[in-house]
Amino acid sequence: MFQYLKYFFYLSFNWNIRIAWYIIVQEIKGEKKYGIKTTGANELKSLEKKGIDITHATIYMPVSYPLLEELFDQLNTKPSKPSKPLYHFLDIGSGKGRAICVAAQYGFNKLTGIDFSKELCQIAEKNMALTKQKNPRIDYRIINNDAFYFDIPTDADCIFLFNPFDEVIMSAVVQHICNSLQSYPRSLYILYVNPLHKEQFIKAGFKEIYHIKKMKYLEAVIFVSHKDS
Repeated sequence: MFQYLKYFFYLSFNWNIRIAWYIIVQEIKGEKKYGIKTTGANELKSLEKKGIDITHATIYMPVSYPLLEELFDQLNTKPSKPSKPLYHFLDIGSGKGRAICVAAQYGFNKLTGIDFSKELCQIAEKNMALTKQKNPRIDYRIINNDAFYFDIPTDADCIFLFNPFDEVIMSAVVQHICNSLQSYPRSLYILYVNPLHKEQFIKAGFKEIYHIKKMKYLEAVIFVSHKDS
């Protein structure tokens, strides 16, 4: 309960009480529904004290459960529905693992999370272990690495981003995604929450097929690569 109160005051201070109350109610419901512990905001200052460059990183905040579920629901409905079932879900800036845990409930068999914070990766491992107890079929990996240097797996067909870094790192990530598509052309979906740098995907030739915005701050888009556009 202390974690929820702390997060509530953080959201109230940075946004407003109305949206803070809405998010906290959904946090409590979502954490109970999926049986994980991912609530809270982390400033990443502990990384800076260890000499890790956080210049291009943003604060850790989990995506709201309703927004995340809305994106997955869109992938299962026309006209957004992929031509074949999606298989490998990749979360770049995975934090405590919320998105990959929920993705497991939506049918993804292979799940990969990457984050440059070792502490957050350790928490994500614990949450994924709990998720695997409910879904023994899943195969998952949590990778402690910098997205700037991470090569996109050629079997990844759905990538999740929650504004994890600035335009410098995003530019490199988009290029890595394009390189992966050139190596292995395929349908690739991008779920991008708080899409501050979505123009980079548009310039790279991705097509926006869905957009949602609620309560001013809750916004997300779905992009698809050339093959399925």
